[in-house]
Amino acid sequence: MLKLLTTLALLLLSSTSALEVETAPASPHKVTLQSRSVPKGSSFRRRALSPTSVPLADFFLGTDLQWFGNISVGTPPQELTVVFDTGSVTLEFASTLCGSVCPQTQFDPDQSSTFVDGGRTSSITFATGVGVDPVIGSNYKLTLRSAKDTVSVGGLSAPSISLFLITNQTPKFDIDPFSGIQGMGATAQGIFAALVNKGLPSLFSLYLTPQAVGNAELTLGGIDNSKLTGTPIFASLPSGSGSTWQLNSPKLFVNGKTTSVLNTARTIIFDSGTSNVLFPTATANAIYALISPDIKPNSNEAGTYGIACNLIDTLPATIDIAFTSQSGKSFNLTIPSSELNVGPFASNSSLCQTLINAFDGLDLVGGSLLKHYYSIWDVGNQRMGFAPAVGV
Repeated sequence: MLKLLTTLALLLLSSTSALEVETAPASPHKVTLQSRSVPKGSSFRRRALSPTSVPLADFFLGTDLQWFGNISVGTPPQELTVVFDTGSVTLEFASTLCGSVCPQTQFDPDQSSTFVDGGRTSSITFATGVGVDPVIGSNYKLTLRSAKDTVSVGGLSAPSISLFLITNQTPKFDIDPFSGIQGMGATAQGIFAALVNKGLPSLFSLYLTPQAVGNAELTLGGIDNSKLTGTPIFASLPSGSGSTWQLNSPKLFVNGKTTSVLNTARTIIFDSGTSNVLFPTATANAIYALISPDIKPNSNEAGTYGIACNLIDTLPATIDIAFTSQSGKSFNLTIPSSELNVGPFASNSSLCQTLINAFDGLDLVGGSLLKHYYSIWDVGNQRMGFAPAVGV
């Protein structure tokens, strides 16, 4: 979920052939998990933390929207659910300070002996929402209060973690079944940084399955090889990416074809907290022109496109995004035709919304791509890895 703070913008396979344009290198890419070395003669011994997995549930409203799992906060621990969001860097969740405005499970700071109020208030506005509708103005906005407390995830715990309590939220958040968002940006921060400092390897993996497959999970500090097939292909983050998970792409293909607009280098952001795909208007128009002339902008909801529901499921709409691996090989990440239909518009049930929203200045993919791969987010080596996901 891409956030825009009021003071700072935080931009933040079922088959191997669908993943690769060229044959994968004969030498496998491997991630070796090692404990940190200790100087000789030192009496200090740090035991590396073992990788841990967190089961994820799928928020499903006709299409897969978000995946969320449990954390606990405070002493004694209060259990909350959060989206593990690669498009942001901070932790925020509903609190009793929000009252009836927040229908989600709320954290009560008065019940935690380790809670420390930071006393600072701020607001945060999101550039992408929870579902598939585009953000308009400040309709996805949270009011926050800074604090610190003990946070635990996957059985691993760290004290005095910076966080934010939600004290107010706009109505767009009301349907959320989860209490908040745990940022998982490309620089380790918060609970993840604390665990890395305790010896957890600085990477995590996501198995974001469609609801029909289930058993989605986040693995902190490692890779669950039972959830992938073949050998992951890794690509390096561009220099200067900061907290943003992004990769350079030379071109896009739609049903195997490209155009002058699509055959243009761009940087693609990967956001596990966003459901669909955002491209600049010219790119969205070029993609839809290769799918069907009947896909038109929907003036009732700025940034969206639609087509008659009785036509949409017949359309070929395979979108391939080209990348280059660390070894110099070209590979594609593919969004299949099955993702094109994200359901009927509320204002017109005979008109179905299509996958891509127009958002000038942004090239971003979310869950509609990620759920077709096992993804590896390697903070320490500033790279991303992808492999065909088991069962998808």
